[in-house]
Amino acid sequence: MFKLVFKQYKSKIPSPDLTEVINIDDCAVRGNDQQQSDNNVVQRLCISNVESLQTMPGIISPKDWRSYTLPNHPGIIVIRNPFSERGRRYWIARCLRDYPRTPNIVNLNERLFDESIRSDWWKQLSLCSDGDEFQRIKSAMRWTTFGYHHNWDTKIYDEEMQSPFPEDLNSLCRLFAQALGYSEFKPEAAIVNYYPVGSTLSGHTDHSEPNKSAPLFSFSFGQTAIFLIGGRTLEEKPTAIYLQCGDVMIMSGESRLCYHAVPRIMKIQTSANPLVIDEVVDDEKIRCNFMDKDLYHDVGDPKFWEPFSSYMADSRININVRQVLNPGELKL
Repeated sequence: MFKLVFKQYKSKIPSPDLTEVINIDDCAVRGNDQQQSDNNVVQRLCISNVESLQTMPGIISPKDWRSYTLPNHPGIIVIRNPFSERGRRYWIARCLRDYPRTPNIVNLNERLFDESIRSDWWKQLSLCSDGDEFQRIKSAMRWTTFGYHHNWDTKIYDEEMQSPFPEDLNSLCRLFAQALGYSEFKPEAAIVNYYPVGSTLSGHTDHSEPNKSAPLFSFSFGQTAIFLIGGRTLEEKPTAIYLQCGDVMIMSGESRLCYHAVPRIMKIQTSANPLVIDEVVDDEKIRCNFMDKDLYHDVGDPKFWEPFSSYMADSRININVRQVLNPGELKL
């Protein structure tokens, strides 16, 4: 059943019927001055400890987060775009400019791309003036990993295969983990996926980590994805939901080992991308969260932001973060 639904939403001809795809913005309705949701589709999740949260730049106040669960898929939580415009830009720029750099690992084949591209993909892409070569370099980048690197051949993590986990992303993950009651969560491995419009991610489970009980955090930026979440077997019919720019999805509890996939990336036309950002920048707060202060400033500059905006016009980026080790384990 999972594969049939995946094929349905992946189809180009004919175009799929999208009426059953959950759109959180459509599910939420206003009534009695309070935002409610259709209990048959999604349920509003109230986060109780927002007052004690130590927030960070680029994130709206936790008391204003719109958080939802899927009753038919216990453990799935979606926080609908808790980022500010500058916050979204910051993480997009980090994913494109910084995270694909050495010593992080990228998917680029050494037989097809020289070391200069594999070690600093965004820089070389920015320097490329040949249109065909630019497109070849752009479309080839599909993922980068850091922290513990997953060995795609053995399907395991290796203590000898590590690169530093970024402190700003560590702070971001811990913020959401604490908000949801996972105070012991430790970000240890990440993969950033780069999805051109038209690309897919087949159904799979994330089961390589020794720690299979810690939640998995997923951050979406750019174009909209249709995300499928199923059950423990491929025989169970999955639910389809839109993941939009800035959305945070958490797979915890029962859903942590369920099948999931991305059968479709959809290009959504929007004008919500202002040239000028008026958000106040608190330099001290940026330093406290280990963020790149200069980058946080620069993404508000239209000239600086233009190449990032151009890339995201037909692409989606997903940051997927997980804990590898069990509590108390020092190494694999």
